[in-house]
Amino acid sequence: MDVGFIGLGLMGSEIAANLIKAGHKVTVWNRSADKAAPLVAAGATLAATPAEAARNPVVMSMLADDKALDAVVFGEGGILSSGAPTIHVSMSTISVAIADRLAEAHAKAGQSYISAPVFGRPLAAAARKLFVVAAGPADAVATCQPLFDAVGQRSFNLGETPHKANIVKLSGNFLIMTVIESLSEAMTLAGRYGVDKGTLLETLTGTIFGALVYEVYGKVLVEESYEPAGFTLPLGFKDMNLVAEAAVAAGVPMPILSLGRDRLIATMARERPELDWASMAKTVEANAGL
Repeated sequence: MDVGFIGLGLMGSEIAANLIKAGHKVTVWNRSADKAAPLVAAGATLAATPAEAARNPVVMSMLADDKALDAVVFGEGGILSSGAPTIHVSMSTISVAIADRLAEAHAKAGQSYISAPVFGRPLAAAARKLFVVAAGPADAVATCQPLFDAVGQRSFNLGETPHKANIVKLSGNFLIMTVIESLSEAMTLAGRYGVDKGTLLETLTGTIFGALVYEVYGKVLVEESYEPAGFTLPLGFKDMNLVAEAAVAAGVPMPILSLGRDRLIATMARERPELDWASMAKTVEANAGL
């Protein structure tokens, strides 16, 4: 397929590379054009604007936040100005509000919009082990299925309302935050009694907590491998703010979310922003005098 790809950060660059490896003809755009060099060397075409990247049947975007996505879609030279009947697939973790705005704006422009956020860190993206959660017009999702298959191990179809995919993604990230917090507390408690963190993790994941999220983040916590980050503290805080925004709009109390946001704020205040959000554990340990 001919596909545009916008946003070449840690995740986007790996996803775009896998699209090229799968035989798709990829046109890339990034605010900092130098990040596109390895992909161009691998066969991609460099676009001068997001609109140029969107002059393909499908354009995919992987951007940091609502603001960046807004600029790429609605700004000068943005996707909406392309004049092409493209399908825009946003793989970013974004708010319900902007997902609704994008769906409406693309429909008015004669384009289609799909929310397709992913679960998985950069290493999973590189290994084509992402999980894709997609929602949008059924025909558009079907058209994009070969692209999802090229970058992930499994995809989930949430129906025709794009923001449902974003709610699933936000809910998942909320749960990841709770796993980081609870594992950090458990490891700190066990450490006080002389139990090695690695031994605790092996026991837990070998018995009743044998789930991928415990294995992946447990390994990060045991090794204290907080940099290079797979997902930084500010990005984690951004996502928890999006969860809070959705919860307030729906009238859903989430007291554990409040604890997690406070932990992220405290960690950002005492650590460096480029650390992985699993470094919340450092604040848990500090509070215990470790």
